[in-house]
Amino acid sequence: QVQLVESGGGLVQPGGSLRLSCAASTSIFSGNTMGWYRQAPGKERELVAFIRPSDTTYYTDTVKGRFTISRDNAKSALYLQMNNLQPEDTAVYYCNGYSPTIRARFGNYWGQGTQVTVSS
Repeated sequence: QVQLVESGGGLVQPGGSLRLSCAASTSIFSGNTMGWYRQAPGKERELVAFIRPSDTTYYTDTVKGRFTISRDNAKSALYLQMNNLQPEDTAVYYCNGYSPTIRARFGNYWGQGTQVTVSS
Protein backbone atom coordinates (compact mmCIF):
# COMPACT_ATOMS: atom_id res chain seq x y z
CA GLN A 1 0.00 0.00 0.00
CA VAL A 2 1.41 3.37 -0.99
CA GLN A 3 1.99 6.14 1.52
CA LEU A 4 1.92 9.83 0.65
CA VAL A 5 1.79 12.12 3.67
CA GLU A 6 2.02 15.85 3.10
CA SER A 7 2.71 18.36 5.86
CA GLY A 8 3.90 21.90 6.48
CA GLY A 9 0.96 23.92 5.23
CA GLY A 10 -0.64 26.78 7.11
CA LEU A 11 -1.83 30.35 7.04
CA VAL A 12 0.71 32.89 5.88
CA GLN A 13 0.62 36.54 4.87
CA PRO A 14 1.41 37.61 1.30
CA GLY A 15 5.16 37.64 0.83
CA GLY A 16 5.67 34.95 3.43
CA SER A 17 7.26 31.52 3.15
CA LEU A 18 6.39 27.92 3.89
CA ARG A 19 8.21 24.62 3.43
CA LEU A 20 6.12 21.62 2.56
CA SER A 21 7.25 18.07 3.18
CA CYS A 22 6.06 14.77 1.77
CA ALA A 23 6.81 11.36 3.25
CA ALA A 24 6.39 8.77 0.53
CA SER A 25 6.62 5.04 0.28
CA THR A 26 9.86 3.84 -1.21
CA SER A 27 7.82 1.89 -3.75
CA ILE A 28 6.52 5.04 -5.44
CA PHE A 29 9.47 7.32 -4.70
CA SER A 30 12.58 5.33 -5.54
CA GLY A 31 13.79 5.92 -9.08
CA ASN A 32 10.72 7.90 -10.08
CA THR A 33 10.09 11.51 -10.95
CA MET A 34 8.03 13.07 -8.19
CA GLY A 35 5.80 16.10 -8.31
CA TRP A 36 3.98 18.64 -6.22
CA TYR A 37 0.43 19.43 -7.25
CA ARG A 38 -2.17 21.84 -5.93
CA GLN A 39 -5.90 22.24 -6.12
CA ALA A 40 -7.59 25.54 -5.41
CA PRO A 41 -11.31 25.75 -4.56
CA GLY A 42 -13.43 25.25 -7.65
CA LYS A 43 -10.43 24.42 -9.84
CA GLU A 44 -8.82 21.28 -11.14
CA ARG A 45 -5.68 19.88 -9.62
CA GLU A 46 -2.59 21.26 -11.36
CA LEU A 47 1.09 20.40 -11.48
CA VAL A 48 3.31 22.87 -9.62
CA ALA A 49 6.74 21.32 -10.04
CA PHE A 50 8.49 18.02 -10.54
CA ILE A 51 11.94 16.63 -9.85
CA ARG A 52 13.64 13.71 -11.52
CA PRO A 53 15.84 11.20 -9.65
CA SER A 54 18.78 13.06 -11.20
CA ASP A 55 17.56 16.24 -9.45
CA THR A 56 16.63 18.06 -12.66
CA THR A 57 13.54 20.12 -12.06
CA TYR A 58 10.57 21.73 -13.76
CA TYR A 59 8.31 24.53 -12.51
CA THR A 60 5.07 25.86 -13.83
CA ASP A 61 5.46 29.47 -14.93
CA THR A 62 3.43 30.94 -12.08
CA VAL A 63 5.86 29.68 -9.41
CA LYS A 64 9.20 30.00 -11.20
CA GLY A 65 11.70 31.94 -9.12
CA ARG A 66 9.58 31.59 -5.97
CA PHE A 67 9.29 27.85 -5.32
CA THR A 68 12.06 25.25 -5.04
CA ILE A 69 11.45 21.52 -5.18
CA SER A 70 13.94 19.09 -3.70
CA ARG A 71 14.14 15.45 -2.70
CA ASP A 72 16.00 13.27 -0.22
CA ASN A 73 16.32 9.87 -1.84
CA ALA A 74 17.63 8.25 1.34
CA LYS A 75 14.47 9.26 3.20
CA SER A 76 11.98 8.97 0.30
CA ALA A 77 11.07 12.56 1.10
CA LEU A 78 9.98 15.38 -1.15
CA TYR A 79 10.07 19.06 -0.27
CA LEU A 80 8.70 22.31 -1.63
CA GLN A 81 10.16 25.58 -0.41
CA MET A 82 7.69 28.34 -1.19
CA ASN A 83 8.80 31.95 -0.95
CA ASN A 84 7.02 35.21 -1.71
CA LEU A 85 3.67 33.49 -1.42
CA GLN A 86 0.69 35.20 -2.98
CA PRO A 87 -3.06 34.81 -2.46
CA GLU A 88 -3.33 32.91 -5.74
CA ASP A 89 -1.08 30.22 -4.24
CA THR A 90 -3.88 29.32 -1.83
CA ALA A 91 -4.72 25.66 -2.40
CA VAL A 92 -4.41 22.16 -1.04
CA TYR A 93 -0.97 20.86 -1.98
CA TYR A 94 -0.30 17.20 -2.80
CA CYS A 95 2.74 15.15 -3.69
CA ASN A 96 2.65 12.18 -6.03
CA GLY A 97 4.45 10.47 -8.83
CA TYR A 98 4.76 12.66 -11.92
CA SER A 99 4.01 9.91 -14.43
CA PRO A 100 0.35 8.94 -14.87
CA THR A 101 1.56 5.38 -15.42
CA ILE A 102 3.28 5.37 -12.04
CA ARG A 103 0.24 6.84 -10.33
CA ALA A 104 -2.01 4.24 -11.95
CA ARG A 105 0.26 1.48 -10.70
CA PHE A 106 -0.72 2.58 -7.19
CA GLY A 107 -4.41 2.93 -7.89
CA ASN A 108 -4.25 6.68 -8.51
CA TYR A 109 -4.02 7.15 -4.77
CA TRP A 110 -3.67 10.69 -3.43
CA GLY A 111 -2.85 11.59 0.15
CA GLN A 112 -4.82 14.02 2.25
CA GLY A 113 -2.80 17.01 1.11
CA THR A 114 -1.80 20.03 3.14
CA GLN A 115 -3.71 23.31 3.10
CA VAL A 116 -1.84 26.48 2.22
CA THR A 117 -3.71 29.72 2.75
CA VAL A 118 -2.18 33.06 1.81
CA SER A 119 -4.11 35.96 3.23
CA SER A 120 -3.59 39.21 5.07
